[in-house]
Amino acid sequence: MSQQPFVGRPTPITNATHTQKTSGMPIHKYGRYEQVDIADRTWPDARVTKAPRWLSTDLRDGNQSLIDPMTPARKREMFDLLVRMGYKEIEVGFPSSGETDFAFVRSIIEEGAIPDDVTISVLTQAREDLIERTVESLVGAKRATVHLYNATAPTFRRVVFRGSKEQIKQIAVDGTRLVMEYAEKLLGPETTFGYQYSPEIFTDTELDFALEVCEAVCDVWQPSEGREIILNLPATVERSTPSTHADRFEWMARNLTRREHICISVHPHNDRGTAVAAAELALMAGADRIEGCLFGQGERTGNVDLITLGMNLFSQGIDPQIDFSQIDEIRRTSEYCNQMEVHPRHPYAGDLVYTAFSGSHQDAIKKGFDAMEADAAAQGKTVDDIEWAVPYLPIDPKDVGRSYEAVIRVNSQSGKGGIAYVLKNDHKLDLPRRMQIEFSRIIQAKTDAEGGEVTPKAIWDVFADEYLPNPENPWGRIQLRSGSTATDKDGTDTLTVEAVVDGVETVLNGTGNGPISAFFDALAGIGVDARLLDYTEHTMSEGASAVAASYIECAIDGRVLWGIGIDANTTRASLKAVISAVNRAGR
Repeated sequence: MSQQPFVGRPTPITNATHTQKTSGMPIHKYGRYEQVDIADRTWPDARVTKAPRWLSTDLRDGNQSLIDPMTPARKREMFDLLVRMGYKEIEVGFPSSGETDFAFVRSIIEEGAIPDDVTISVLTQAREDLIERTVESLVGAKRATVHLYNATAPTFRRVVFRGSKEQIKQIAVDGTRLVMEYAEKLLGPETTFGYQYSPEIFTDTELDFALEVCEAVCDVWQPSEGREIILNLPATVERSTPSTHADRFEWMARNLTRREHICISVHPHNDRGTAVAAAELALMAGADRIEGCLFGQGERTGNVDLITLGMNLFSQGIDPQIDFSQIDEIRRTSEYCNQMEVHPRHPYAGDLVYTAFSGSHQDAIKKGFDAMEADAAAQGKTVDDIEWAVPYLPIDPKDVGRSYEAVIRVNSQSGKGGIAYVLKNDHKLDLPRRMQIEFSRIIQAKTDAEGGEVTPKAIWDVFADEYLPNPENPWGRIQLRSGSTATDKDGTDTLTVEAVVDGVETVLNGTGNGPISAFFDALAGIGVDARLLDYTEHTMSEGASAVAASYIECAIDGRVLWGIGIDANTTRASLKAVISAVNRAGR
């Protein structure tokens, strides 16, 4: 007999209730990627411990993908940015494609814009007239590389070129020989000349044939000590998992002869959304260099993102050897040059990537900052000298030029932690926990009523209106003028306060075991029933002119309310805090 669920209890979810229907999409049209048989693969146990060589192809691959290709002025702006950031290899164009690219390459050479330690690279197809024009563009350059490519993948061999493997390989061999001949003919001794070859699309090409073509190219170039060749193995269209991508690189690295004289370069595109992972795993598998674009610009879904790759290294304590310390300037310049916006959720650089709206996230971040300060103080160090450990923030936003202003932003999803963080960060007010709860309810009512985000300025305006006196528009029963205390020999404090009470100049007198107790006694004389529940204070600044903030929780006529007082004199600050609570009770 089957057991029935207990009355009043929900029926548990089972796997059967989650059975999905077929999508109905034409999956029969698509084949699976080929796996690589490496039984003893080593890359899964490897770690990236240093920066690779970087090549930016923003001015070539990135530019050719733009709706509105860069003008010469925008190209120059991008080139100068890449140089400032520290890129030492920059692909600057496709000079045989037209006069615009040719003229740009000539301009940066003739104007002396290329630092001595930067190598420019130019792309060409494997046709003699294009190769000649490409090499011509480099005359007078100090360090230059010609990048030649031809398609080797089966679909291109069959559909585009209708050639055999041997014919395709011969295109690569002849093209390499022509590059060498024109470099010898056109370039003088002032140019340190290099060569790069790409079998396109490497990730769709049979591995044994890709190896055969690369070896044939190397036979012509003859790499040796001081005569490097760059073999760029592009995932021009990303089709496989990053793990299979890594397997292909490990296989090539194992099987290439003259490996010590070959720079293996990675050029992933992002069609599957895994270009960053593919690039990182290729480095683990033995690659030496990465080609990509800032913010993942490039054809279709883009090239691999150099910003994310570099910052991933930085976040692991590895020097990327590229300067990302002014991430907003980099983003603004890139947006100007490409005429395309960077997404606000873009890793490391988007407007919102260091911002928490969720209340629980905000609370954890605030506690993380507090813990960092406490840990640094305990070690006698600054926060910048200890290991970063703040929840939800993989790096310190300050390290990329961001202020802490935008780390926590308040909307209807926010909680007390975020609001407290804004007040502490912007105004040096460290609210006690129960006061955080009280004020967060006030802000929550505002966001629920008005919707949208509450700016730090709006938070402060609400806080000041709720807790602090306004000399231009006084509110509440009591405005403090002055106060003085005297302590007798048995420790009893006598307090005299000059104040305006209900619009009338009044002197209040009271006694107690301290100024606050004496003030409560004085308030009883004007009919205020107040009792102290909690009191805390802290300085808001250092030095002789330090200002104190006092926080007082009171039970006033049966209501529990907080008040705050700010003053250079701690006693006066505490009296102001009591008045703040009393005035709020009568509001």
